Amino acid sequence: MNDEYYMKLALSLARKGSGFVSPNPMVGAVIVKNGRIIGRGYHQRFGGNHAEINAINNAGGKVAASTLYVTLEPCSHEGKTPPCTESIIKHKIARVVIGAIDSNPLVSRQGINTLHRFGIEVKTGILENECRKLNEIFFHYMETGRPFVTIKYAQTLDGRIATATGESQWISSEASLKFAHHLRAAHDAILVGAGTVIKDNPELTVRLVRGRNPLRVIVDSELNISRQAKIFQNISSAPTLIATIKTAADLRFGRLAGSGAEIITVKANKNGNVDLKKLFKMLAARNISSILIEGGARVITSVLKNNLANRLVTIIAPKIIGRGIEAVGDLDIKKLEAAKKLSIQKVLRRGVDIIIDSRLI
Repeated sequence: MNDEYYMKLALSLARKGSGFVSPNPMVGAVIVKNGRIIGRGYHQRFGGNHAEINAINNAGGKVAASTLYVTLEPCSHEGKTPPCTESIIKHKIARVVIGAIDSNPLVSRQGINTLHRFGIEVKTGILENECRKLNEIFFHYMETGRPFVTIKYAQTLDGRIATATGESQWISSEASLKFAHHLRAAHDAILVGAGTVIKDNPELTVRLVRGRNPLRVIVDSELNISRQAKIFQNISSAPTLIATIKTAADLRFGRLAGSGAEIITVKANKNGNVDLKKLFKMLAARNISSILIEGGARVITSVLKNNLANRLVTIIAPKIIGRGIEAVGDLDIKKLEAAKKLSIQKVLRRGVDIIIDSRLI
């Protein structure tokens, strides 16, 4: 078997950590000795053992003279767990094959250099593109300092996210709702505007799949949402943050202060609303590496207009309703050459719906 074969196995293991390890990356590891796999492991949860340690433990620690395949460069610093390089050296692993070099400045190439110093053979770049794609959120956050932003919405075939009266539940199928909950679990935060909370009264939690609940972020410039909203009724289910332009001196600020949600003041943009670019920067400082935008149209439009989105997931239901609410409003685009351009990565079927998964380019 070649190096790519074992790296593919490591990648499949890494994916099992989706929804549980962020803001850490998903990492998988396979240990091979004398042409036989003797250990497998993956990073299972944030704060838990890294993939390399789990693979070594899975092999019973008897890994001397073996080859370790790992999708991301082993760490060489003390974090929530001891350095993985320390364990690799201690257990006398002879060769380490790495998919992608870590972009974290605390790790980048330092793990490789440490292994070299102890005479361990290191090979890098095996299925590197696949390894980076698996952790596109992690690499984006580490390399730019900004959260990776995904916009997700469900629309009819004629591009409406709600009827003219505002009814939107449910445009998409139950299978698509389950897919949407997978997306929620894969992000650190889920963000909606106050209008979505007032009209749809969502819970904004992960209920249909396994995974942890993301931070709920409500953009409410004027603090108009009700204390009776579901997000306050199940406040213990997920951490909740309200972003507003109001200060603690405002009476409405005090009305929501005892709700259990954290309220933060963000500077207003030129239109007098929460400046999303500033808000995203504040979230990044809290180790929020990814944000899922679920509406409404005003928030989606603002994110696109200000070039803040990285990914667009569009769920298209085979329905036509005619006049209704558009998913995306005015982007002030006058010529086709100025249109937002997308690279379609996947086209999926979920139930009767079609899902287009694309990246902004």
